[in-house]
Amino acid sequence: MRRVRFLAISSSVLALSGGFVTPANAQDSAPAATAAEGGDIIVTARRREERLVDVPIAVSSFSGDQLAKSGAVDITEIANVSPNVTLEPSRGTNSTLSAFIRGVGQQDPVSGFEQGVGIYLDDVYLNRPQAAVLDIYDVERIEVLRGPQGTLYGRNTIGGAVKYVTKQLPQEFSFKVKGTYGSYDQADLIATASAPVSDLIRVGGSVARLSRGGFGKNLTTGQDNYNKDIWAGRASVDIGGYGEPVLIRISGDYTKDKSNARGGHRLIPGYVSGAPVLDDVYDTRGGLNDPRQMVEAYGLAINATAELTDALTFRSISSWRKDNSASPIDFDALPAVDVDVPAYYRNEQLSQEVQLLWDDGGMVQGLLGAYYLTAKADTDFDVRLFTALNGLTAFTRANVDTNTFAIFGDFTFDFTEQLSLAVGGRYTWDERKAQILRQNYLGGGSPVFGGAGVPLGAPSTNFSGKAKFDKFTPRASLSFKPTPDHNIYASYSQGFKGGGFDPRGVGVNAPAATPGAPTDAEIADYLSFQPETVDSYEVGYKGNFFGGGLYIAAAGFYMDYKDVQIPGSAGCTVGGLPTFCGVITNAGKARFKGFELEANARLGRDLMAAGDRLSLSGALGYIDAQYKEYITNIASTPTDVAQYRKVQNTPKWTASGTLAYSTPVGGGDLDLSTTYSYRSKVYQFEIPNPYLDQKGFGLVDASLVYTAPGGRWSLGVHGKNLFDKRYKTSGYTFLATNPVTGALLTAPNGRFIPSLGTEGTLTAYYGNPRQVFATATLEF
Repeated sequence: MRRVRFLAISSSVLALSGGFVTPANAQDSAPAATAAEGGDIIVTARRREERLVDVPIAVSSFSGDQLAKSGAVDITEIANVSPNVTLEPSRGTNSTLSAFIRGVGQQDPVSGFEQGVGIYLDDVYLNRPQAAVLDIYDVERIEVLRGPQGTLYGRNTIGGAVKYVTKQLPQEFSFKVKGTYGSYDQADLIATASAPVSDLIRVGGSVARLSRGGFGKNLTTGQDNYNKDIWAGRASVDIGGYGEPVLIRISGDYTKDKSNARGGHRLIPGYVSGAPVLDDVYDTRGGLNDPRQMVEAYGLAINATAELTDALTFRSISSWRKDNSASPIDFDALPAVDVDVPAYYRNEQLSQEVQLLWDDGGMVQGLLGAYYLTAKADTDFDVRLFTALNGLTAFTRANVDTNTFAIFGDFTFDFTEQLSLAVGGRYTWDERKAQILRQNYLGGGSPVFGGAGVPLGAPSTNFSGKAKFDKFTPRASLSFKPTPDHNIYASYSQGFKGGGFDPRGVGVNAPAATPGAPTDAEIADYLSFQPETVDSYEVGYKGNFFGGGLYIAAAGFYMDYKDVQIPGSAGCTVGGLPTFCGVITNAGKARFKGFELEANARLGRDLMAAGDRLSLSGALGYIDAQYKEYITNIASTPTDVAQYRKVQNTPKWTASGTLAYSTPVGGGDLDLSTTYSYRSKVYQFEIPNPYLDQKGFGLVDASLVYTAPGGRWSLGVHGKNLFDKRYKTSGYTFLATNPVTGALLTAPNGRFIPSLGTEGTLTAYYGNPRQVFATATLEF
């Protein structure tokens, strides 16, 4: 009987013999995917074991072992060595993720907007970006799938998917402890243990304490800025597996992030206070500290796999997740309450997926499945403009409920040993319900955040509505293998992301047949936005050369992106008062085209000592991302401003190279590696901003790790951003611009014109400075 396994999709995985990126690992009781005779890499591609060169989609995969040897801290680091991928913490927190793949993504964490990249924890889809910056511990591998993956991964993978796969429990007792200490008082401790209860049952778990001092200071509150204060844990019970026909894994996880809010760095002086620009980009003056920053996330999952026959396998993935966040966001980064936003985010989801997989070793392999998710996303926030007016606050409460159901199938037909065709499709039904309340207060903040403000007039938004969307998304790929070690493929896939309602929109500002008195239908039309779709075409090649000494994976893609959802916010006027409004539109059309190249070369063996090896790996990505149509209302007139808009968080060029050397020492292994990664210019928003946009830059990392015989213990030293490069990752701007070109407007005194508040808001957040740390691991 075949070994029961958790079946995981991966597709084209970059296989490296000693660098940062490694072959994908089978998520099961079998050994990790390994190089077979002749250098072949075996992966569980398309939910069955295949050689790497046989699978027809672009994916980068990072093994837990190599992530540990490189000193990777969280999943955002893998973007440095993945072509056309951006993964970053979202502005003011350590834990909220902004993800973009091939130009498609979403950086706004409020409840009305869906991600464009699917994030998965052990095949459970994380419906919201809060707490999605997953720290790396107890990990088997992380996979990044590029391009629409709607057929098999489904919900909101219009740009791609990121999969975090944890380790399965071993059959024997094990205990492992890992400690880290480094610059900025970084001090981490991770303990992992597991034990068999019987021949069929194993229990285990991990506890992690992750801490670090700040890279800078909040000069107003005295708190560390950019610090880290996290407790986390995972536990699981495995029943069956290891040759049994059934494997059931019951798992739970918990994360509590009590890090301070990350304060932004002002790029211009304060226009009223006269506060100068600070010398240290990691310092801030933001005075908002209530509510206290906190992110708490937890969940339960049951993954069950059963071999019904030698050819037919059943799989079930059940999950419940919840997270709560409190965030004080000081947009103006000054002690004054000029543009201050205290916020609460509350998310909960329940999902169920079932699959039937067929593989009898013959001409046809495939699966049928169904997926259901129900989710609640609730957001409360104030926008406080106390220095602009006498304590003016715009309070928003947005509760958005989602129900989605999908059926899907995917089948591969092997016509000959050389020619195969894979076809699949998914039909999705989405329902979105929204309740949006917006109320102005005068004299203080809203009662929700402990303010003493008095309601000012009737609510400017008091909306309740729902919308339904459905879509069929197909996929097809054709593969031709002239020899077993070479694969040429072409594919088409379509991605889909449902529409919704803007939680920050102002209903009374809706265009109306009777000016100033919009109807319910006119408000619903004004607050709503439509689904977006992308049609993706890809051609690729994979090949093994010189008996596995050289591996190359190349892909070219072309994407038509339609009804692009562009959420945003801006200063506006409501009832004659300056305030904050949501600005969202289905901008129109975009076109992306580019290529990706990943390679690994074994440069030599037995060079300076018997058993040593030297390897070079690299990745290169290029994307030409352009809006072909971008419609916005200017003076109530729809205007195409595509020539003045850019695709955000999408550098034209991404590149990386890793040189790695491994040699036997004292019965163990010494591994040395260094990685250079480069990203060209990045636009933070669709409207270019010369202050916020980041010019091209490169980062250098290095690691040295010694592993004792048998892997019982290890010692490592790691350096990140060794040349201490300062680079922006995100920011905020509330300055007046030309509505067509987006150019910043200036007053007669030469200063920019604030569009919200009086101080002028132009605030940036930065990537981590140079960090050096040591790790020690002991395993029993």
